[in-house]
Amino acid sequence: MQSTDRWPGIAVGLSPKLLDHVQAVTFHPATGQLDLRPDSPVYATQLRLITPRIVAAANESAGTDVMRTVRVLPVGTSPAPRVMEPAPAAIPEAPVKTRESASEGYRQALAAHQSAAYPSRVNPSIRAAVERQTKAMRELSARAFPSRSQRRTVSQPRSPQPVFSIAANPRPPVPWRCTVPGRNAPPGRLVRQPLLPILPRCVRRREHGHDL
Repeated sequence: MQSTDRWPGIAVGLSPKLLDHVQAVTFHPATGQLDLRPDSPVYATQLRLITPRIVAAANESAGTDVMRTVRVLPVGTSPAPRVMEPAPAAIPEAPVKTRESASEGYRQALAAHQSAAYPSRVNPSIRAAVERQTKAMRELSARAFPSRSQRRTVSQPRSPQPVFSIAANPRPPVPWRCTVPGRNAPPGRLVRQPLLPILPRCVRRREHGHDL
């Protein structure tokens, strides 16, 4: 038993009023020190004066020499001992409900709710107008930006003429009329003049006789 538990008997043996004005706070077994807190300076002074008597009475009550000194704490009242409240019992966690763990009735109700077709709230005339506008916009977009297949259908590129067909059907020679200053050929007659120092002015004629 600690000296704080024996303090009521020790205090009454020293003075009948000491127990009402002095409280034993702590006892340190390693150092043999007993901490006492008086409620007034008068009793603080009295404790310092009767310290040897307190030590002797405590050792006589315990039957050993465990107490060696008394420390007088500042005047005041010690707080009431704190009562440790028991920790609240842990509340078991409720199982998490999912669609997989739901009851069969809940699954049936959910399936019926998802499969139900709700009537549309859009005015039929407004819906028809929106559909016509969408169709017209698609047609305008197709005309303005035709696809590659549509462009090929509208204007097919002309395939180039093979080389062998050009060689098989050569163009007829183009007649030439050469006029040299001072030398004019008779009308309707083609004359080829030799190359002169002064280059002639040549005009190519087609077969029908018109100048280019």
